[in-house]
Amino acid sequence: MNAPYAVADFTPPPPMPLARRARIYLVEARTELLKVIRLPAYAIPTIAFPPLFYILFGLSFGGSRSVGPSMTVATYMMATYGAFGVMGAALFGFGVGVAIERGQGWMLVKRATPMPVAAYFAAKMAVSVVFGAAIVAILFALGAGFGGVQLPALTWLVLAGTLVAGALPFCAFGLFLGYLAGPNSAVPIVNLIYLPISFASGLWMPLRLLPGFFQKLAPWLPPYHYGQLALKTIGADAGGDLATHVGALAVFTLLSLAGAAFLYRRDEGKTWG
Repeated sequence: MNAPYAVADFTPPPPMPLARRARIYLVEARTELLKVIRLPAYAIPTIAFPPLFYILFGLSFGGSRSVGPSMTVATYMMATYGAFGVMGAALFGFGVGVAIERGQGWMLVKRATPMPVAAYFAAKMAVSVVFGAAIVAILFALGAGFGGVQLPALTWLVLAGTLVAGALPFCAFGLFLGYLAGPNSAVPIVNLIYLPISFASGLWMPLRLLPGFFQKLAPWLPPYHYGQLALKTIGADAGGDLATHVGALAVFTLLSLAGAAFLYRRDEGKTWG
């Protein structure tokens, strides 16, 4: 008589203790930070380019020239190049990073471990925020030290918080691009989106100096609303309503997350199907 077949046990594992889960998140974030620091091809351009552009256009060509009542070029462009830099750190950290690691098979390795999948994305978000904060700190030092930027202490803090918080919507968009693009096409795709919309949104130079076409297009672009929130903290925005800018970025974030979730499920289906 044949032995009876063993019955598989499909009992779900017990929930992971909170302390262990928190440790996994911290270890994953630390590992991700060390990884990107050891990749100078990512770390150096991401951190160095916005300050270099600010030195060239905000300090050398603009400096103390006025762009409005009690507002110098150095002060104005410190805010807009801060938005430009934080957005770049988020898009490249998420978009290019996720696309490359998908192509290398790291997502399969991560799924085979007990690590919560959210820890992987949270680590990338944390690193993007850290890099964004570093860019903002460098720009503030350049503005205060060489551009004569003088702001009340509270304004410095609010501007820094606004800029760093702006990484979150573009992390979501970067995640969408990371699952949309392949490992070899991620960098050009991100550049083809990131650079034109930054220029058209008035992050490289005041929007009023651009042709009328860009002035009409800008309100439809998420970086415009991000830049306006930063400029509003120093009283140099175009006068739009705060709720409009926040709402536009919120809708942009939700759409990006929805698109990323759809592509993530499709990617898992291709992998395991």
